[in-house]
Amino acid sequence: MINDPETLNLLLDNLSRFVRERLVPAEGDVAEHDCIPPDIVEEMRALGLFGLCIPQAYDGLGLSMEEEALVAFELGKTSPAFRSLIGTNNGIGSQGLILDGNEEQKQRYLPAMASGELIGAFALTEPGSGSDAASLRTRAQREGDSYVLNGTKRFITNAPQAGIFTVMARTSSEMKGASGISAFIVPAGTPGLSLGKIDQKMGQKGAHTCDVIFENCRIPAANLIGGVEGVGFKTAMKVLDKGRLHIAAICVGAAERMLADALSYAMERQQFGQPLAEFQLIQAMLADSQAEIYAARSMVIDAARKRDLKQDVSMEASCCKMFASEMCGRVADRAVQIFGGAGYVSEYGIERFYRDVRLFRIYEGTTQIQQLVIARNLIRRAGLN
Repeated sequence: MINDPETLNLLLDNLSRFVRERLVPAEGDVAEHDCIPPDIVEEMRALGLFGLCIPQAYDGLGLSMEEEALVAFELGKTSPAFRSLIGTNNGIGSQGLILDGNEEQKQRYLPAMASGELIGAFALTEPGSGSDAASLRTRAQREGDSYVLNGTKRFITNAPQAGIFTVMARTSSEMKGASGISAFIVPAGTPGLSLGKIDQKMGQKGAHTCDVIFENCRIPAANLIGGVEGVGFKTAMKVLDKGRLHIAAICVGAAERMLADALSYAMERQQFGQPLAEFQLIQAMLADSQAEIYAARSMVIDAARKRDLKQDVSMEASCCKMFASEMCGRVADRAVQIFGGAGYVSEYGIERFYRDVRLFRIYEGTTQIQQLVIARNLIRRAGLN
């Protein structure tokens, strides 16, 4: 871990208090109005939450992966909308620059992202390419000292608020699949860049996604991340490995929150003259949830420590994302069951979490994609022996 325990504990204590005292009470308002209040956004900036994982050299806190996981455990205990707003700056929105950007690009954009002045977005998914990201069709044609982008990206988190987009586009028509893809920085407001209408989703109100459309969008050649064509897909995959660990940690936090709410309700709600928590079938659901949460938490910490040691954690990250997101869905279902009829109405909040966490099994690679990644890594590693 890169920070001393005292500093880390202070950060976690402050964050836990902020979640309890400011974010949890605002959950209903965010869900009703589909918007995070501006004063809360300002407080998030003041706490440094937009720069948690951006290196200290660029004014961020520079958290290690393990430290990031501990932070995510806390952030997961409230509406995912809050995490979503800062998550792209600390994850997929900035990591392409951090991992493969040149020094000029990093100096130009990362400090503004760390302060929250710039909000980042990661534009990979398209109408015709989601899980099969290597088949993307957005093109970037080199014209002198510029690239001209044409294409459409879909379901782009934070696009309506973004000041900068990391865009994956095809720079070579001869190279098929992943080898012809490059990564670009495209500032919001660039002529030729426009946004579609905000998506109306099943859950996660306050976390906005929409299409990002490029029509003869001209950017300087200097905006090619790292200055090298054809490595954008590799950049994207490195970014997603980290993102999958982050989402897994968020799933743990969300599951812990739902279990705490279900346990509290079960201890207060009386049936047949005793609290629900006294019934063994209720206890079984509580116990199963706790065991699965503990397993997922342990997996995330183990994989995070391996990544901090510079080990290849492609398989481990997929294991964590698959298990934790599926676990979170099961905990959500049990929580609704424990609440009974109250779990199906909005007043108690658990139905909102039930809808919110459903997305965790889809983005950053579906469960089925994680299964493929895990299996391919197993086969590859076996072949090396």
